[in-house]
Amino acid sequence: MNRAPFVRRVWPALAALALLQAPASAAPALGGGAMGVDMPLWSLIPFAGILLCIAILPLVAGHWWEHNKNRAIISALFAVPTAGYMLMTYGGDGATVLGHHVHEYVSFICLLGSLFIITGGIYVRGSLAGTPLVNTGILAIGAAIASIIGTTGASVLLIRPLLRANAPRQKKVHIVIFFIFIVSNCGGLLTPLGDPPLYLGFLKGVPFEWTLRLWKEWAIANGVLLVLFNLWDQRVLNQEEKARPGSQLEAVMKHEPFGIDGGLNFLWLVGVVFIIYASGSRMFTNGEAWPMGLSEGLMVVMALLAWFTTNKNNRERNRFSWHPIVEVAVLFIGIFICMAPALQILNAWGQGARDVAGMKFGMTEPWQFFWGTGGLSSFLDNAPTYLTFAATAAGMNGVSVDGPQYLYELLQKGDMPVRLMEAISCGAVFMGANTYIGNGPNFMVKAIAEENQVQMPGFFGYMLYSIGILIPIFGLLTFLFFM
Repeated sequence: MNRAPFVRRVWPALAALALLQAPASAAPALGGGAMGVDMPLWSLIPFAGILLCIAILPLVAGHWWEHNKNRAIISALFAVPTAGYMLMTYGGDGATVLGHHVHEYVSFICLLGSLFIITGGIYVRGSLAGTPLVNTGILAIGAAIASIIGTTGASVLLIRPLLRANAPRQKKVHIVIFFIFIVSNCGGLLTPLGDPPLYLGFLKGVPFEWTLRLWKEWAIANGVLLVLFNLWDQRVLNQEEKARPGSQLEAVMKHEPFGIDGGLNFLWLVGVVFIIYASGSRMFTNGEAWPMGLSEGLMVVMALLAWFTTNKNNRERNRFSWHPIVEVAVLFIGIFICMAPALQILNAWGQGARDVAGMKFGMTEPWQFFWGTGGLSSFLDNAPTYLTFAATAAGMNGVSVDGPQYLYELLQKGDMPVRLMEAISCGAVFMGANTYIGNGPNFMVKAIAEENQVQMPGFFGYMLYSIGILIPIFGLLTFLFFM
């Protein structure tokens, strides 16, 4: 299969930050931050190193970086010393933390892989018209369903039809960028199924319907993005009309009758969503946590059912390949192991048990928690980052984090704790869009787009978009809700 060169330059490990199943094990992995109390800052070097390699090597050694074995070398180069340090320095505690991260890795691969396989078997016959209005409508639908089937599910379900609708167009990068902003991130704010940190809060006592109170923040963020996208897309199409021969509007308006093949896959998709909800709600086990591996095994079953009940022609027409998932698997384990010291230090710092570079943790206001949670969620796993700041808010309000439902108790403490949790929730979900590594669907969408010949910007190029578009919107949200 002929693929764009950029498809082999994706940031595979960084999809790690999507973990819809990670929350169940993320809490123990933090371990109250005890390990991070005296952990030296130089232990962060491998994490910084692997991030820099993922960002820079595709630019300076693109051909070398194309091969998965070379990605594996980079992963091992940083992960093995980190794991050795954790084991030799902290013994059994270090092994426990690493074990939780490995479990999270398996959970994530099962989740993302099952969704990738299931949605890869859904083929939208014909094509939609790739006009600014239709494109905006697809993004709006994605924002609506992201809170129901998760940002990962919504992303891999809608990105291929969107790309096919815009196949005749020359400039499509902005379409994918806004898709990542809206469908892969900001749309998933309203339920615990939408994004990993909210699912984690659900496990710790936040009522399932509590996040619906964030509908104003959701509406403003997504509404502003949809308006900006529509204006941007119309301007780009108008420029193409002037620069290219023929009518570009007529070209994108040409489409075949709409239809869907592989509709049975929607049943398997609902099955995965139900598994996530049921495991988080501890259904069928009298309130006890599900046995380790059960939810992952059931998701694999859903993927196998989808694989064997779907006509292989659907995947061929979708240009389905295993490359995005393989690339995720190669580097993900490395970056998540390297991230372990960073999360331990962050947790201890947030609990006031240590300083970082001579600075104490000094956040007390909602806007500080919004930007603090969001800023770190842009580069770290937003699920444990959410938990760290939520635990800090609980400690500030005299709530012990020892209980399994301590966030429910925190929300009963009055208006300020509620505002802090609102800020933490919005920061963790929204600011995952700031970088490719902020949330797993970001990377998956990028990989699929590149398979479809869309040359996406690099790590820093993407951040120019996010800084210019998202940061002003987040500033508006800060003024309206968190000051």
